[in-house]
Amino acid sequence: MDVETWKQSRFASIEDVTDSVVEIIDQVRHEGDKALRELTKKFDRCEIDRIAVSREEIEEAYEQVDEELLEALELASMNIERFHEMQFRDGLWLREMEPGVTLGVKTTPLQRVGVYVPGGRASYPSTALMCVIPARVAQVEEVVCCTPSPINPITLVALDLAGVDEIYRVGGVQAIAAMAMGTESIAPVQKIVGPGNAYVTAAKTLLRGMVEIDFPAGPSEIGIIADATAVPDFVAADILAQAEHDPKSACVLVTMDESLVSRVEECMKAQIKDAPRRKIMLQALENSGYILVQDMEEAVRTMDAIAPEHLSLQVADSLTVLNMVQNAGSIFVGPYAPVSCGDYASGTNHVLPTAGHAASFSGLDVAHFQKKSTVQIITREGLENLSDIIEIIAEAEGLMAHAEAVRVRRSQ
Repeated sequence: MDVETWKQSRFASIEDVTDSVVEIIDQVRHEGDKALRELTKKFDRCEIDRIAVSREEIEEAYEQVDEELLEALELASMNIERFHEMQFRDGLWLREMEPGVTLGVKTTPLQRVGVYVPGGRASYPSTALMCVIPARVAQVEEVVCCTPSPINPITLVALDLAGVDEIYRVGGVQAIAAMAMGTESIAPVQKIVGPGNAYVTAAKTLLRGMVEIDFPAGPSEIGIIADATAVPDFVAADILAQAEHDPKSACVLVTMDESLVSRVEECMKAQIKDAPRRKIMLQALENSGYILVQDMEEAVRTMDAIAPEHLSLQVADSLTVLNMVQNAGSIFVGPYAPVSCGDYASGTNHVLPTAGHAASFSGLDVAHFQKKSTVQIITREGLENLSDIIEIIAEAEGLMAHAEAVRVRRSQ
């Protein structure tokens, strides 16, 4: 495998589904709730009458979740909230830059955001926590969620624990379209966050402009930089953990040690033999591979070009390599930091840019649920100090009224 092969495989899946996605968006635009019911029956093989989930259904879901799992979700929620609270920026800050000129930034939460929680092959209560809790920390007024029907009780409980306001039993492209454009049952949102398959990612991308999104977050992936000190069993386990997500998941190992590749492959054969999701893993491994490099500098350059969603550093001098890395969604440092920690319990967010988008996007955080307004407070003295600059530049641009807006104040 090489970097270009990796990139082509990650982008092709979204391009391949665009025409189908456009058709579904148009159907939701013209038919609203009727389209949601028809598309849910078609794609999820499930008939729905009431689109919104009731409070009674949520209470019933709690009765179907065992106490040990409930406690684990509560502890994970606490860790996620604690980490994201460190990112929170509230209200208004001001600073006097020079006499009479005070500048600042006013941070305001979004009013209504939509969360997409995937379903289908598995339930993802962890994604419910990862998407809703940062929105709550950011003080968003209304957080709504769409997730495919039938909804697993665990997902309902996780959404409730996280503090969601509305839950809708709609998935796929039709859910993204409904949150973006609105239907009879679902009021439109300002922003949509959350991961999904190629169809969901394409829908988010196509609807951007009508609604803001977090970033493209498609099928999961991992990049691993490993040297001769890496434990082959650990590397193999991390590859298979990503491979079990989805047939379109992908994994790439970058190493200077050719013998490590064969040892990892042997470990993978042993580990995958009795894996419950073996079929999905084998499909995902067809998208995966390894790249041999000469030294650590080339390893980092190669991985930066890939810009993986998850980056695992299993090398001797991991902190030095960490400082060299430029592009990655979330970085896991050392042999005892599997991606599973970030997926569930450490507190960092697992909703991350994929398909090379980590080169320009950050993972989901509190800032995604806030917007900023710059502020200027200017006195007469401050205007006098700025007036010559303003008038000279405004006149150079031919915008005489801009200059006059300053002059009229100076003359009175």
